[in-house]
Amino acid sequence: MPPKQNQNIKNRNQPTNLHGNSNPPVDFSLKETSPSLGGGRASGIERVGTAFDLVEQMEYLFLRVVKAKELPTKDGNGSPDPFVEVKLGSLKAITKNFENISNPEWNQVFSILSDRIQSPGLEVLVRDKGRTADDLIGMTMFDIVEVPKRVPPDSPLAPQWYRLENKKGDKVRGDLMLAVWIGTQADEAFPEAFHLDAMAVSGDGIANIRSKVYLSPRLWYLRVNVIEALDLQLADRNRQQPEISVKVSLGNVSLKTKISLIKNLSPFWNEDLIFVVAEPFEEQLALSVEDKVGSNKDEVLGKCVIPLNNVEKRLDFKTPVSRWYGLEKHSVSENGQKNLVKLNSRVHLRISLDGGYHVLDELTHLSSDFKPTAKQLWRPGIGVLELGILSAHGLSAMKMTKDGHGVTDAYCVVKYGQKWIRTRTILNSMNPKWNEQYTWEVFDPCTVVTVGVFDNCHLQGADKGGGAGARDSKIGKVRIRLSTLETDRVYTHSYPLIVLSPSGVKKMGEVQLAVRFSCSSLLNMLQIYTRPLLPNLHHQHPLTQYQIERLRYQATQIVSMRLSRAEPPLRKEVVDYMLDVGSNSWSLRRSRAIVFRIASIFSGVVAFYKWFNGICTWRKPISTVFVHVALLIFVSFPRMILSTFFLYLLVIGICKYRVRPRHPPHMDIILSHADRALPDELDEEFDTNPSSRPADVIKLRYDRLRNVGSWMQITAADLANQGERFYSLLSWRDPRATALFLIFCFIACIVVYFTPFQAIVVVWGFYAMRHPRFRDKHPSMPINFFKRLPAQTDCLL
Repeated sequence: MPPKQNQNIKNRNQPTNLHGNSNPPVDFSLKETSPSLGGGRASGIERVGTAFDLVEQMEYLFLRVVKAKELPTKDGNGSPDPFVEVKLGSLKAITKNFENISNPEWNQVFSILSDRIQSPGLEVLVRDKGRTADDLIGMTMFDIVEVPKRVPPDSPLAPQWYRLENKKGDKVRGDLMLAVWIGTQADEAFPEAFHLDAMAVSGDGIANIRSKVYLSPRLWYLRVNVIEALDLQLADRNRQQPEISVKVSLGNVSLKTKISLIKNLSPFWNEDLIFVVAEPFEEQLALSVEDKVGSNKDEVLGKCVIPLNNVEKRLDFKTPVSRWYGLEKHSVSENGQKNLVKLNSRVHLRISLDGGYHVLDELTHLSSDFKPTAKQLWRPGIGVLELGILSAHGLSAMKMTKDGHGVTDAYCVVKYGQKWIRTRTILNSMNPKWNEQYTWEVFDPCTVVTVGVFDNCHLQGADKGGGAGARDSKIGKVRIRLSTLETDRVYTHSYPLIVLSPSGVKKMGEVQLAVRFSCSSLLNMLQIYTRPLLPNLHHQHPLTQYQIERLRYQATQIVSMRLSRAEPPLRKEVVDYMLDVGSNSWSLRRSRAIVFRIASIFSGVVAFYKWFNGICTWRKPISTVFVHVALLIFVSFPRMILSTFFLYLLVIGICKYRVRPRHPPHMDIILSHADRALPDELDEEFDTNPSSRPADVIKLRYDRLRNVGSWMQITAADLANQGERFYSLLSWRDPRATALFLIFCFIACIVVYFTPFQAIVVVWGFYAMRHPRFRDKHPSMPINFFKRLPAQTDCLL
């Protein structure tokens, strides 16, 4: 590799061009911006109490078409089929059409961005769809210069009656009630307005371009404790030792107990099966008792269906009420019909909805919510997150029109807690401007908000890429950890949108955001750092890592299905991308990145060894003499060892305050090793699982390697997270956590100085070896504090 490319690899903001050509390197860095927020009324850390102070003010021309009266037909008899056409230069839009009515009521709002107005006059024409020749009933015109301005919280502008005229300016029969004004995106009419520059989209496509707010379904863990069964009836009554198990199904998810060790007609299991369900409970629990009669054959001994609406909901791990459920079985009558027949067989179950857990639908270290399912267990909120989605620029063309031009119809999706938001779609623009602002209540500062940018492929027309099988293309996403933000400061940055594909890493453009995290009580927020990350049941009755991953997959499928049924739908490919579905699959690139993260953690130990080796070899005599003197002092005054250690950490933390990170973390392609991944490694990463490669032997080995490697990757990633959290104690990445740790260092420095060292050792030893009855199942305060510290997972692709 030439020296120039080597230099580019070392530069974190300008990585090497991936295709080996002479094009200039792509800039993947984060840029601070200075937009005119709130119409120039807010900047820096100033606070303006308006609902749109984190976005740039955009002026729109609004037209509300309310109703008409006494409209005639062409021959003056009967009633017309009226509709209204709005014309502004080359832009046109129409209202819905009524049939055979003289006094129609439309109550529709149209809008157009002021910058796109290219005509001095606005024409409003009332037409009759039933006419065969000139369908014009009457019209009225407005001069754009004379339109009044309105800024909330002013009351809505009252509509007025306007007398209709013909093309010559003569009065005609009929009146039209309208309201015309110039406002901003803060106007209450803005969300439901029909944008004139987007009226090329019609039908179902109109709903797909509007901004909407979605709520994730309320998820529960459903625990089915299969205890025993009685009086089972076998088809082969001579069978001595049946191998009986219970299969429980919920939707398309099925779990099965182990074969009972009691091999008779009254088997016993006492085994828990856990599912994820969502309110409202639409599906029923299907249970079947099966006998294994062959290597691949199970005989159904009985089944039952249990509705979930009456299942007991519990907040703790109190034993739920057990019930006996009668079994049924299909029998074939003489005419060949299948009928359900009640049996004397019964099955004993404990079924409960566990509300004390948090149902994970995101990766734990990237989660936006840690609240338990039951609202009775929620703690009060500690702050507010405000996010302004300003604009994007330099977006890549995502699809081609019929004339061969590349276009992008971009929209943003933001996920935090149970609330999802979707901005409106800006059509045919590589530099879209949204300027939409949203707010979330914050219950935990150690959470992550995710912003994704997508291309809308569900608009009307073949040139828009519409169709039943179309999928919205991902342009990139941004993650922001709230604990890395200073309180009440407005962060305005342009984030690079990075996507990794089989052809390599690519910058798809940049998205400009404004973020502010406000805290209602600093004391309450600092107390959060001493509490467990997850609710109590996760520590009192923990789930295994396998159960967590399996239940998370169920949760993501349920959330995806429910949001895809909204109007407009938030589609599966969008939800999966936002929830990082499949991110734990095997990847040689990710594994290499984790190994280098671990190596970076232990680089401090290596540096200390080299320094001490230099002291021992007298490479720097003055330093060696100083170390000898320090050794004599510590031996003479051993209680100064810990005091000096904490004082050293305190000084380092204070010194690093000046060079603390000033910007939120963002996607880092070098940390992710995305800039150095080889084509065959990317082909492996984006390969299907099972593999699609033709060689059967290679396929089996390849799948086995990926499955084993994914678990090794998770373990190594957890190790890397712990090490990076240790380094973040003094890095000021989380300013509140670092401040708390420095306060602890100051107090510890004083305590260990005035307390005899022997007493400290005795107290620590007795505490570490205390009897189990004096131990709590919850993690200690230092462990809770440590687990909340940020790691570099926020910066990984």
